[in-house]
Amino acid sequence: MADVVIIGAGVTGLTLAFRLMEKGKRVLILEKNDWVGGQIRTFRENGFIFESGPNTGTVSCPEVAELFSALSPDCELEIADENANRRLIWKGDRFWDLPSGLIGGITTPLFAFSDKLRLLGEPFRGKGQNPDESVGEMAKRRLGKSFLNYAVDPFLGGIYAGDPMSLVTRYALPKLYNLEQNYGSFIRGSIIKARQPKTERDRLATKKIFSAVGGFGNLISALTKAAGKENIVLSATSVKIQPVENHWQVTYSTPSGEHAVKASKVITTAGAYALPQLLPFIDREEISKIANLRYAPIVQIAVGINDTHGRRFNAFGGLVPSCEKRKVLGILFPSACYRKRAPENGALFSFFIGGMKGSHLTRLSDDELHELTVEEFHTMLKFPKDIHPDLIRIFRHPYAIPQYEQSSGERFSTITRLQNRYPGLILAGNIRDGISMADRILQATKISSER
Repeated sequence: MADVVIIGAGVTGLTLAFRLMEKGKRVLILEKNDWVGGQIRTFRENGFIFESGPNTGTVSCPEVAELFSALSPDCELEIADENANRRLIWKGDRFWDLPSGLIGGITTPLFAFSDKLRLLGEPFRGKGQNPDESVGEMAKRRLGKSFLNYAVDPFLGGIYAGDPMSLVTRYALPKLYNLEQNYGSFIRGSIIKARQPKTERDRLATKKIFSAVGGFGNLISALTKAAGKENIVLSATSVKIQPVENHWQVTYSTPSGEHAVKASKVITTAGAYALPQLLPFIDREEISKIANLRYAPIVQIAVGINDTHGRRFNAFGGLVPSCEKRKVLGILFPSACYRKRAPENGALFSFFIGGMKGSHLTRLSDDELHELTVEEFHTMLKFPKDIHPDLIRIFRHPYAIPQYEQSSGERFSTITRLQNRYPGLILAGNIRDGISMADRILQATKISSER
């Protein structure tokens, strides 16, 4: 028996388990893989430290800082170097700095002159009336087409690997949507929000880019230790959840046989596509309103070079607008942001391929992806043809990033309705409440505080 059974040992499930166990709850975590962490895994090879999943997060809520504080000294928060403040956007045949000030905004070739002038009128433009307006439509209406193409499109490519014309603003970027709805303007709303008084706890949300010292794998290791390895079952397959009288019964299989556990509460953190099998007692038509969530497929490729021959990559990385028709979504520069991610004179890069607009590229063979990577290593990073990467490692994620599109409203209401109908059942994970690392930590912390 357990007080709570959690399905999934990713960052959401592990944080949930840790916080629930702090409150004295008996927790059992069931994980289908033979490792913990889900998509978060850190690898160490020949002086390189690289991720197979997320490379960074943003300290957008106090819960992030509080979690790392609670896990110290087993895991330490690492704030990115100031290089992370510099962002690059590809246009034509090179990366350009995304402007961060007035002079850069005036001189940048990224945006049309007419849109630069149009930006001056943004605080005085009327707010939108369509609650399901896409991010792309809103950006074009308020900022102009060049800002959509060379700021918003690559930004969403970096976060969602998605199509700005399909992602609905109030679901995908609720803070941006609320700035317009509450203050009538992105610029005016941002200024007002920045001036609002903050508590000491509010100030923990620094909005800075972060990782864990030594990689996010150390965060997973610390959470695993805190939750207790003995409370985690790996390689748990054929998991099924059923309501039985006044409790929940969860059955599952492992290499050692079939098992069953009773609990007063069950929390799923699995992907939407897994829920019909997990919850067979729910009507197929109703569960399909959650399971129809689309995911962007991603191939992430870690690329390392032992010696850059004096070339410097002092930036967070470079994003690629879809209108540029390249084969990569973007290239991050982890070794420019975090310590000891590459040999002293070397560099580590993370190439991202695929997404909603380039899903066909994720079906390339490893050899084809290797060839593509080397080609862009020379073309986009400007390494001479006689210099080759010393490390190339390919990671495939067919269900990488959920897309918060127009169907999200129906999904959220269905989740609420099911949770009300079946007390003790909680449907969590990135099917709701956001997709970022901070969103996962925040959601887990909130759920653990609920009675």
